[in-house]
Amino acid sequence: MIRKQAVRRPRHRALAFAAAACLCTAVVTRTQDSGVIPDISRVKAFIGARVYDGTGRPPIANAVILVRDGRVETIGPLGRVTIPSDAARVTLAGKTVIPGLVNAHGHVGGTVGLEGNHYSAANVERDLRLYADYGVTTVFSLGDDEAAGLAARDAQKTPALNRARLFVAGPVLAPKSPEEARKMVDDDQALKVDIVKIRVDDNLGTTPKMAPEIYQAVIDEAHKRKLRVAVHLFYLSDAKALLDAGADFIAHSVRDTDVDESFIGMMKRRNVCYCPTLTREVSTFVYGTTPDFFSDPLFLKYADAATVTALKDPKRQEAMRNSRSAQRYKAGLEVASRNLKRLADGGVMIAMGTDSGAPSGRFQGYFELMELEMMAKAGLTPTQVLAAATRDAARCQKLDTEVGTLERNKWADFVALDADLLTDVSNVRKIDSVWIAGNRAPR
Repeated sequence: MIRKQAVRRPRHRALAFAAAACLCTAVVTRTQDSGVIPDISRVKAFIGARVYDGTGRPPIANAVILVRDGRVETIGPLGRVTIPSDAARVTLAGKTVIPGLVNAHGHVGGTVGLEGNHYSAANVERDLRLYADYGVTTVFSLGDDEAAGLAARDAQKTPALNRARLFVAGPVLAPKSPEEARKMVDDDQALKVDIVKIRVDDNLGTTPKMAPEIYQAVIDEAHKRKLRVAVHLFYLSDAKALLDAGADFIAHSVRDTDVDESFIGMMKRRNVCYCPTLTREVSTFVYGTTPDFFSDPLFLKYADAATVTALKDPKRQEAMRNSRSAQRYKAGLEVASRNLKRLADGGVMIAMGTDSGAPSGRFQGYFELMELEMMAKAGLTPTQVLAAATRDAARCQKLDTEVGTLERNKWADFVALDADLLTDVSNVRKIDSVWIAGNRAPR
Protein backbone atom coordinates (compact mmCIF):
# COMPACT_ATOMS: atom_id res chain seq x y z
CA MET A 1 0.00 0.00 0.00
CA ILE A 2 1.29 3.39 -0.88
CA ARG A 3 0.67 6.92 0.27
CA LYS A 4 -1.06 9.28 -2.12
CA GLN A 5 0.81 11.93 -4.05
CA ALA A 6 -0.19 14.77 -1.77
CA VAL A 7 2.96 15.77 0.07
CA ARG A 8 2.92 15.17 3.80
CA ARG A 9 6.71 15.32 4.11
CA PRO A 10 8.02 17.64 1.39
CA ARG A 11 11.64 16.62 1.94
CA HIS A 12 10.69 13.10 0.90
CA ARG A 13 8.75 13.81 -2.23
CA ALA A 14 9.88 17.07 -3.74
CA LEU A 15 13.16 15.58 -4.95
CA ALA A 16 13.31 14.11 -8.43
CA PHE A 17 15.74 11.28 -9.02
CA ALA A 18 18.17 13.41 -10.97
CA ALA A 19 18.38 15.82 -8.08
CA ALA A 20 18.75 12.95 -5.63
CA ALA A 21 21.63 11.53 -7.59
CA CYS A 22 23.38 14.91 -7.52
CA LEU A 23 23.14 15.40 -3.77
CA CYS A 24 26.73 14.30 -3.64
CA THR A 25 27.51 15.21 -0.05
CA ALA A 26 24.55 16.86 1.65
CA VAL A 27 23.48 14.13 4.05
CA VAL A 28 22.68 14.31 7.73
CA THR A 29 24.47 12.17 10.28
CA ARG A 30 24.54 11.88 14.05
CA THR A 31 27.77 12.94 15.73
CA GLN A 32 29.31 11.60 18.91
CA ASP A 33 27.57 14.22 21.02
CA SER A 34 24.25 13.34 19.35
CA GLY A 35 24.06 16.66 17.54
CA VAL A 36 22.89 16.69 13.95
CA ILE A 37 25.07 18.36 11.33
CA PRO A 38 25.54 18.13 7.57
CA ASP A 39 28.27 15.58 6.83
CA ILE A 40 30.36 15.99 3.72
CA SER A 41 32.96 13.38 4.62
CA ARG A 42 34.02 10.64 2.23
CA VAL A 43 35.01 8.50 5.23
CA LYS A 44 32.77 7.72 8.20
CA ALA A 45 33.29 5.60 11.29
CA PHE A 46 30.16 4.23 12.97
CA ILE A 47 31.17 3.43 16.52
CA GLY A 48 29.83 1.48 19.48
CA ALA A 49 27.01 -0.72 18.16
CA ARG A 50 26.52 -4.45 18.45
CA VAL A 51 26.78 -5.47 14.80
CA TYR A 52 25.29 -8.50 13.06
CA ASP A 53 27.00 -8.41 9.68
CA GLY A 54 24.47 -10.83 8.15
CA THR A 55 26.98 -13.53 7.26
CA GLY A 56 25.96 -15.79 10.13
CA ARG A 57 29.06 -14.99 12.15
CA PRO A 58 28.61 -14.01 15.81
CA PRO A 59 27.84 -10.37 16.48
CA ILE A 60 30.65 -7.87 17.01
CA ALA A 61 30.32 -5.98 20.27
CA ASN A 62 31.37 -2.33 20.50
CA ALA A 63 32.06 -2.39 16.79
CA VAL A 64 33.44 0.06 14.28
CA ILE A 65 31.98 0.12 10.77
CA LEU A 66 34.38 2.07 8.59
CA VAL A 67 32.72 3.39 5.43
CA ARG A 68 34.49 5.01 2.49
CA ASP A 69 32.60 6.50 -0.44
CA GLY A 70 29.40 4.73 0.60
CA ARG A 71 30.90 1.24 0.87
CA VAL A 72 32.10 -0.81 3.81
CA GLU A 73 35.87 -0.71 4.13
CA THR A 74 36.16 -2.77 7.30
CA ILE A 75 34.22 -3.88 10.38
CA GLY A 76 35.75 -4.93 13.68
CA PRO A 77 35.87 -4.31 17.42
CA LEU A 78 36.81 -0.85 18.61
CA GLY A 79 40.56 -0.88 19.20
CA ARG A 80 41.24 -3.23 16.31
CA VAL A 81 40.10 -0.88 13.56
CA THR A 82 42.25 2.12 12.70
CA ILE A 83 39.99 5.13 12.27
CA PRO A 84 41.43 7.69 9.86
CA SER A 85 41.93 11.14 11.32
CA ASP A 86 39.65 12.69 8.69
CA ALA A 87 36.74 10.28 9.32
CA ALA A 88 33.41 11.64 10.50
CA ARG A 89 32.58 9.77 13.70
CA VAL A 90 29.01 8.59 14.23
CA THR A 91 28.05 7.21 17.61
CA LEU A 92 25.70 4.23 17.68
CA ALA A 93 26.45 3.16 21.25
CA GLY A 94 23.78 0.91 22.70
CA LYS A 95 22.27 0.11 19.30
CA THR A 96 22.03 -3.19 17.45
CA VAL A 97 22.97 -2.95 13.77
CA ILE A 98 21.70 -5.32 11.09
CA PRO A 99 22.09 -5.16 7.31
CA GLY A 100 19.38 -3.21 5.54
CA LEU A 101 16.32 -5.32 4.78
CA VAL A 102 15.98 -6.67 1.24
CA ASN A 103 12.45 -7.13 -0.11
CA ALA A 104 12.68 -9.72 -2.88
CA HIS A 105 9.10 -9.07 -4.06
CA GLY A 106 7.55 -5.64 -3.89
CA HIS A 107 6.02 -3.13 -6.29
CA VAL A 108 6.99 0.49 -6.78
CA GLY A 109 5.62 3.59 -8.42
CA GLY A 110 2.17 2.66 -9.70
CA THR A 111 -0.29 3.15 -6.86
CA VAL A 112 -1.98 6.17 -5.33
CA GLY A 113 -4.17 5.29 -2.38
CA LEU A 114 -6.17 2.24 -3.46
CA GLU A 115 -5.83 2.91 -7.19
CA GLY A 116 -3.32 1.51 -9.63
CA ASN A 117 -2.14 2.82 -13.01
CA HIS A 118 -0.55 5.97 -11.60
CA TYR A 119 3.07 5.25 -12.48
CA SER A 120 5.33 8.29 -12.27
CA ALA A 121 8.85 9.30 -11.27
CA ALA A 122 7.44 11.16 -8.27
CA ASN A 123 5.63 8.04 -7.08
CA VAL A 124 8.75 5.92 -7.52
CA GLU A 125 10.72 8.39 -5.41
CA ARG A 126 7.98 8.51 -2.78
CA ASP A 127 7.79 4.73 -2.51
CA LEU A 128 11.53 4.21 -2.23
CA ARG A 129 11.70 6.73 0.59
CA LEU A 130 8.75 5.03 2.28
CA TYR A 131 10.49 1.65 2.16
CA ALA A 132 13.59 3.26 3.67
CA ASP A 133 11.50 4.71 6.52
CA TYR A 134 11.02 1.14 7.73
CA GLY A 135 14.56 -0.12 7.17
CA VAL A 136 13.94 -1.70 3.75
CA THR A 137 17.02 -0.50 1.89
CA THR A 138 16.60 -2.63 -1.26
CA VAL A 139 13.40 -3.58 -3.07
CA PHE A 140 13.03 -5.83 -6.09
CA SER A 141 9.91 -4.67 -7.92
CA LEU A 142 8.34 -7.68 -9.62
CA GLY A 143 6.20 -6.17 -12.28
CA ASP A 144 4.46 -3.20 -13.90
CA ASP A 145 7.66 -1.15 -13.83
CA GLU A 146 8.03 1.67 -16.32
CA ALA A 147 10.79 3.96 -17.56
CA ALA A 148 10.97 6.02 -14.37
CA GLY A 149 11.74 2.90 -12.36
CA LEU A 150 14.55 1.88 -14.67
CA ALA A 151 15.92 5.43 -14.50
CA ALA A 152 15.86 5.27 -10.71
CA ARG A 153 17.73 1.98 -10.76
CA ASP A 154 20.34 3.34 -13.13
CA ALA A 155 20.91 6.43 -10.97
CA GLN A 156 21.49 4.67 -7.66
CA LYS A 157 25.15 3.66 -7.90
CA THR A 158 26.25 6.74 -6.00
CA PRO A 159 27.68 7.29 -2.50
CA ALA A 160 25.11 10.09 -2.13
CA LEU A 161 22.11 7.72 -2.09
CA ASN A 162 19.72 8.02 0.85
CA ARG A 163 16.61 6.16 -0.37
CA ALA A 164 15.98 2.47 -0.99
CA ARG A 165 17.65 0.77 -3.94
CA LEU A 166 15.41 -0.48 -6.72
CA PHE A 167 15.61 -3.39 -9.17
CA VAL A 168 12.87 -4.04 -11.71
CA ALA A 169 11.08 -6.68 -13.76
CA GLY A 170 9.38 -4.35 -16.22
CA PRO A 171 5.87 -5.38 -17.35
CA VAL A 172 4.31 -8.63 -16.18
CA LEU A 173 4.27 -10.67 -19.37
CA ALA A 174 0.94 -12.10 -20.48
CA PRO A 175 1.51 -13.49 -23.99
CA LYS A 176 -1.22 -15.34 -25.87
CA SER A 177 1.09 -17.54 -27.95
CA PRO A 178 4.67 -18.87 -27.93
CA GLU A 179 5.55 -16.42 -30.71
CA GLU A 180 4.25 -13.49 -28.71
CA ALA A 181 6.08 -14.84 -25.66
CA ARG A 182 9.42 -14.71 -27.45
CA LYS A 183 8.71 -11.19 -28.71
CA MET A 184 7.83 -9.97 -25.22
CA VAL A 185 11.03 -11.39 -23.77
CA ASP A 186 12.93 -9.61 -26.54
CA ASP A 187 11.22 -6.38 -25.49
CA ASP A 188 12.15 -7.04 -21.86
CA GLN A 189 15.78 -7.46 -22.79
CA ALA A 190 15.68 -4.19 -24.71
CA LEU A 191 14.41 -2.51 -21.54
CA LYS A 192 17.34 -4.04 -19.61
CA VAL A 193 15.12 -5.51 -16.90
CA ASP A 194 16.68 -7.37 -13.99
CA ILE A 195 14.30 -10.33 -14.24
CA VAL A 196 11.28 -11.46 -16.30
CA LYS A 197 7.93 -11.85 -14.51
CA ILE A 198 4.94 -14.02 -15.47
CA ARG A 199 1.72 -15.12 -13.77
CA VAL A 200 0.53 -18.72 -13.87
CA ASP A 201 -2.65 -18.52 -11.85
CA ASP A 202 -6.40 -18.68 -12.43
CA ASN A 203 -7.29 -16.36 -9.53
CA LEU A 204 -9.26 -19.06 -7.72
CA GLY A 205 -10.86 -20.30 -10.92
CA THR A 206 -12.07 -16.94 -12.20
CA THR A 207 -9.61 -16.31 -15.06
CA PRO A 208 -7.75 -18.39 -17.66
CA LYS A 209 -4.31 -19.66 -16.69
CA MET A 210 -1.23 -19.29 -18.88
CA ALA A 211 -0.77 -22.48 -20.91
CA PRO A 212 2.36 -24.60 -20.43
CA GLU A 213 3.57 -24.16 -24.02
CA ILE A 214 3.45 -20.38 -23.54
CA TYR A 215 5.29 -20.19 -20.23
CA GLN A 216 7.79 -22.70 -21.56
CA ALA A 217 8.45 -20.32 -24.48
CA VAL A 218 8.93 -17.41 -22.07
CA ILE A 219 11.38 -19.37 -19.93
CA ASP A 220 13.34 -20.79 -22.87
CA GLU A 221 13.66 -17.41 -24.56
CA ALA A 222 14.62 -15.68 -21.32
CA HIS A 223 17.34 -18.23 -20.64
CA LYS A 224 18.69 -17.80 -24.16
CA ARG A 225 19.06 -14.13 -23.32
CA LYS A 226 20.55 -14.87 -19.89
CA LEU A 227 17.50 -13.53 -18.07
CA ARG A 228 15.87 -15.22 -15.10
CA VAL A 229 12.11 -15.77 -14.75
CA ALA A 230 10.06 -15.12 -11.62
CA VAL A 231 6.65 -16.75 -11.41
CA HIS A 232 3.45 -15.78 -9.63
CA LEU A 233 1.56 -18.98 -8.76
CA PHE A 234 -0.86 -20.53 -6.29
CA TYR A 235 -1.06 -24.29 -6.86
CA LEU A 236 1.49 -26.98 -6.04
CA SER A 237 0.94 -28.73 -9.37
CA ASP A 238 1.81 -25.53 -11.24
CA ALA A 239 4.87 -24.99 -9.07
CA LYS A 240 6.20 -28.43 -9.99
CA ALA A 241 5.45 -27.95 -13.68
CA LEU A 242 7.15 -24.56 -13.69
CA LEU A 243 10.23 -25.97 -11.99
CA ASP A 244 10.37 -28.64 -14.69
CA ALA A 245 10.09 -25.85 -17.26
CA GLY A 246 13.06 -24.04 -15.72
CA ALA A 247 11.51 -21.24 -13.62
CA ASP A 248 14.12 -19.43 -11.56
CA PHE A 249 12.19 -17.82 -8.68
CA ILE A 250 8.95 -18.82 -6.95
CA ALA A 251 7.41 -15.44 -6.12
CA HIS A 252 4.54 -16.57 -3.84
CA SER A 253 3.67 -19.37 -1.48
CA VAL A 254 2.07 -22.62 -2.56
CA ARG A 255 -1.33 -22.14 -0.96
CA ASP A 256 -3.66 -24.90 -2.12
CA THR A 257 -2.09 -27.86 -0.33
CA ASP A 258 0.90 -28.90 1.76
CA VAL A 259 4.16 -29.22 -0.15
CA ASP A 260 5.67 -32.70 -0.40
CA GLU A 261 9.15 -34.15 -0.44
CA SER A 262 9.29 -34.25 -4.22
CA PHE A 263 8.72 -30.50 -4.42
CA ILE A 264 11.33 -29.82 -1.76
CA GLY A 265 13.76 -31.99 -3.67
CA MET A 266 13.04 -30.19 -6.94
CA MET A 267 13.60 -26.78 -5.34
CA LYS A 268 16.92 -27.85 -3.88
CA ARG A 269 18.22 -29.63 -7.00
CA ARG A 270 17.44 -26.61 -9.14
CA ASN A 271 18.66 -24.15 -6.49
CA VAL A 272 15.44 -22.15 -6.75
CA CYS A 273 14.40 -19.74 -4.01
CA TYR A 274 10.97 -19.45 -2.46
CA CYS A 275 9.34 -16.13 -1.55
CA PRO A 276 6.40 -16.68 0.84
CA THR A 277 4.66 -13.22 0.72
CA LEU A 278 2.51 -14.08 3.74
CA THR A 279 1.33 -10.50 4.14
CA ARG A 280 -0.08 -10.61 0.62
CA GLU A 281 -2.68 -13.05 1.96
CA VAL A 282 -3.32 -10.85 4.99
CA SER A 283 -4.32 -7.97 2.71
CA THR A 284 -7.01 -10.09 1.05
CA PHE A 285 -9.11 -10.51 4.20
CA VAL A 286 -7.87 -8.34 7.08
CA TYR A 287 -9.89 -5.27 6.07
CA GLY A 288 -13.16 -7.06 6.75
CA THR A 289 -12.83 -5.24 10.06
CA THR A 290 -10.48 -2.52 11.24
CA PRO A 291 -7.13 -4.25 11.85
CA ASP A 292 -5.22 -3.77 15.08
CA PHE A 293 -2.23 -2.28 13.29
CA PHE A 294 -4.32 0.76 12.33
CA SER A 295 -3.68 1.95 15.89
CA ASP A 296 0.08 1.27 15.82
CA PRO A 297 1.98 4.59 16.07
CA LEU A 298 4.74 3.23 13.81
CA PHE A 299 2.16 2.47 11.12
CA LEU A 300 0.34 5.78 11.52
CA LYS A 301 3.57 7.77 11.36
CA TYR A 302 3.95 7.06 7.64
CA ALA A 303 0.58 5.74 6.41
CA ASP A 304 -1.58 7.84 4.14
CA ALA A 305 -4.54 8.94 6.25
CA ALA A 306 -6.96 8.96 3.32
CA THR A 307 -6.14 5.34 2.47
CA VAL A 308 -6.62 4.29 6.09
CA THR A 309 -9.99 6.06 6.16
CA ALA A 310 -11.07 4.35 2.94
CA LEU A 311 -10.22 0.93 4.37
CA LYS A 312 -12.38 1.68 7.41
CA ASP A 313 -15.44 2.28 5.26
CA PRO A 314 -18.26 0.01 6.57
CA LYS A 315 -19.47 -0.95 3.09
CA ARG A 316 -15.99 -1.91 1.98
CA GLN A 317 -15.46 -3.94 5.13
CA GLU A 318 -18.78 -5.72 4.74
CA ALA A 319 -17.96 -6.62 1.14
CA MET A 320 -14.67 -8.15 2.23
CA ARG A 321 -16.32 -10.11 5.05
CA ASN A 322 -18.76 -11.55 2.52
CA SER A 323 -16.16 -12.28 -0.12
CA ARG A 324 -15.65 -15.98 -0.87
CA SER A 325 -12.20 -15.27 -2.27
CA ALA A 326 -11.21 -13.50 0.96
CA GLN A 327 -12.06 -16.63 2.92
CA ARG A 328 -10.19 -18.82 0.42
CA TYR A 329 -7.06 -16.69 0.73
CA LYS A 330 -7.40 -16.63 4.51
CA ALA A 331 -7.37 -20.42 4.51
CA GLY A 332 -4.50 -20.29 2.05
CA LEU A 333 -2.45 -18.30 4.56
CA GLU A 334 -2.58 -21.20 7.00
CA VAL A 335 -1.32 -23.54 4.28
CA ALA A 336 1.36 -21.04 3.27
CA SER A 337 2.63 -20.76 6.85
CA ARG A 338 2.95 -24.54 7.19
CA ASN A 339 4.70 -24.74 3.84
CA LEU A 340 7.18 -22.03 4.76
CA LYS A 341 8.24 -23.93 7.86
CA ARG A 342 8.53 -27.23 6.02
CA LEU A 343 10.54 -25.74 3.16
CA ALA A 344 12.90 -23.89 5.49
CA ASP A 345 13.44 -27.03 7.55
CA GLY A 346 14.06 -28.93 4.31
CA GLY A 347 16.89 -26.63 3.29
CA VAL A 348 15.16 -24.53 0.63
CA MET A 349 16.47 -20.96 0.52
CA ILE A 350 13.82 -18.46 1.61
CA ALA A 351 13.71 -14.88 0.35
CA MET A 352 11.63 -12.39 2.30
CA GLY A 353 9.04 -10.67 0.13
CA THR A 354 5.60 -9.19 0.56
CA ASP A 355 4.02 -8.11 -2.76
CA SER A 356 3.62 -4.73 -1.07
CA GLY A 357 2.86 -1.70 -3.20
CA ALA A 358 -0.11 -3.23 -5.01
CA PRO A 359 -3.39 -1.26 -4.69
CA SER A 360 -4.85 -3.64 -2.14
CA GLY A 361 -3.89 -2.23 1.24
CA ARG A 362 -0.36 -3.67 1.12
CA PHE A 363 1.49 -0.99 3.02
CA GLN A 364 5.09 -0.65 1.88
CA GLY A 365 7.70 -0.85 4.59
CA TYR A 366 5.29 -1.70 7.38
CA PHE A 367 4.23 -4.96 5.72
CA GLU A 368 7.89 -6.01 5.49
CA LEU A 369 8.23 -5.72 9.27
CA MET A 370 4.97 -7.62 9.66
CA GLU A 371 6.26 -10.27 7.26
CA LEU A 372 9.28 -10.91 9.48
CA GLU A 373 7.02 -11.40 12.47
CA MET A 374 4.75 -13.75 10.53
CA MET A 375 7.74 -15.80 9.41
CA ALA A 376 8.72 -16.18 13.05
CA LYS A 377 5.15 -17.12 13.96
CA ALA A 378 5.30 -19.81 11.25
CA GLY A 379 8.20 -21.38 13.13
CA LEU A 380 11.38 -19.87 11.70
CA THR A 381 14.04 -18.87 14.20
CA PRO A 382 15.13 -15.21 14.46
CA THR A 383 18.39 -16.22 12.79
CA GLN A 384 16.50 -17.75 9.87
CA VAL A 385 14.26 -14.72 9.59
CA LEU A 386 17.18 -12.29 9.55
CA ALA A 387 18.96 -14.35 6.89
CA ALA A 388 15.83 -14.51 4.70
CA ALA A 389 15.38 -10.74 4.96
CA THR A 390 18.99 -9.81 4.20
CA ARG A 391 21.66 -12.22 2.94
CA ASP A 392 19.41 -14.82 1.35
CA ALA A 393 17.00 -12.36 -0.27
CA ALA A 394 20.03 -10.70 -1.85
CA ARG A 395 21.44 -14.05 -2.97
CA CYS A 396 18.12 -15.13 -4.44
CA GLN A 397 17.88 -11.98 -6.53
CA LYS A 398 21.56 -12.06 -7.53
CA LEU A 399 22.34 -8.86 -5.61
CA ASP A 400 24.69 -10.36 -3.04
CA THR A 401 27.87 -8.80 -4.43
CA GLU A 402 26.41 -5.40 -3.53
CA VAL A 403 23.97 -5.72 -0.61
CA GLY A 404 22.56 -8.18 1.94
CA THR A 405 25.54 -8.37 4.29
CA LEU A 406 27.93 -5.85 5.80
CA GLU A 407 31.20 -6.88 4.23
CA ARG A 408 34.13 -5.17 2.57
CA ASN A 409 33.28 -3.38 -0.69
CA LYS A 410 29.51 -3.80 -0.30
CA TRP A 411 27.24 -0.81 0.08
CA ALA A 412 26.98 0.41 3.67
CA ASP A 413 23.22 -0.15 3.95
CA PHE A 414 22.16 -0.92 7.52
CA VAL A 415 19.57 -0.37 10.22
CA ALA A 416 20.33 0.66 13.80
CA LEU A 417 17.81 -0.80 16.24
CA ASP A 418 17.14 0.01 19.87
CA ALA A 419 16.91 -3.71 20.73
CA ASP A 420 18.30 -7.04 19.54
CA LEU A 421 16.39 -8.62 16.64
CA LEU A 422 17.77 -12.07 17.43
CA THR A 423 16.27 -11.90 20.91
CA ASP A 424 12.82 -11.08 19.55
CA VAL A 425 11.97 -10.56 15.88
CA SER A 426 9.42 -7.88 16.81
CA ASN A 427 12.37 -5.70 17.83
CA VAL A 428 12.73 -4.95 14.12
CA ARG A 429 10.10 -2.28 14.78
CA LYS A 430 12.41 -0.43 17.18
CA ILE A 431 14.26 1.54 14.54
CA ASP A 432 16.65 4.23 15.69
CA SER A 433 18.03 5.13 12.25
CA VAL A 434 18.42 3.84 8.71
CA TRP A 435 21.64 4.25 6.72
CA ILE A 436 22.03 3.84 2.97
CA ALA A 437 25.52 4.12 1.46
CA GLY A 438 26.48 5.38 4.89
CA ASN A 439 23.97 8.26 4.64
CA ARG A 440 21.23 8.68 7.17
CA ALA A 441 17.88 8.27 5.45
CA PRO A 442 15.46 11.06 6.37
CA ARG A 443 12.51 9.58 8.25
